[in-house]
Amino acid sequence: MRSILEEETAIELQHVNVKLYFNNSDADLDPVIPVLHSWIQDQPFDELLIDVADYRHVHHGPGLMLIGHQADYSLDQTDGVLGLRYNRKSPLQGTNLHRLTQAARAAIIAAQRLEADTRLNRKLSFNGQDIQLIVNDRLLAPNDDSTRDAVKPDLQIFADKLFGHFGHSLSFDTDPRHLLSATIHASKPFSTGDLLNSLNA
Repeated sequence: MRSILEEETAIELQHVNVKLYFNNSDADLDPVIPVLHSWIQDQPFDELLIDVADYRHVHHGPGLMLIGHQADYSLDQTDGVLGLRYNRKSPLQGTNLHRLTQAARAAIIAAQRLEADTRLNRKLSFNGQDIQLIVNDRLLAPNDDSTRDAVKPDLQIFADKLFGHFGHSLSFDTDPRHLLSATIHASKPFSTGDLLNSLNA
C-alpha cells in the first residue's frame, strides 16, 4: 500500500503513446493508405476511426495518420525510425499500469493487422525488441528528473509484465525539449502474438 506522501506525489499518466519500431524504416507507405481507409470502413478497434491524413512531406514527422475520436494511429517517423504509434487522446480511468497496458495492446493489435495484411506483402513487421512509451502531455508530465523518477517504477512494472523474466532495459530520453519518453529494449525478439499473450496473462 502506498503511503500518504506517495499518494500525493504520484503522477497519473494520461495521453499515453506507444510506438513499436518496424524492421524496414524505408518501406513504401503508399500501399498502407487504402489499408487505413479500410479500417475506417470496417471499424475493427474499440475506438471510432474518422479520417486518414498524409504528413509524409514533413521531415521526421507523423507520417501517415489514422485519426480517431478517442485515439490516433500513425505510421510515425518523428525520431527518424518508422514505427506504429498509438496516441490515446481521451482520458482513461484506472491505474498507470492499466493505461500503459491499454495503449500497448492497441498498438500491438494494429501492428499485428499490418503484418498480416496480404495487401502489404509483409513489407511492415515489428522488430520484436524495441517499444517506446511517451506521455503526450507536457503539463501533466514535464520531461525532468523528478518526473522521470516518479514514473520509472510504473514503467518498470509494465516492462516486466510485457517481457517477463527475459532480460530488458529501460532508458529515458532526457532532452527537456522532448516529451517524456522511455524506450524498452528486450534482450531477444518477441512476436506481436507473444506480447499480446503477456499483456493478457
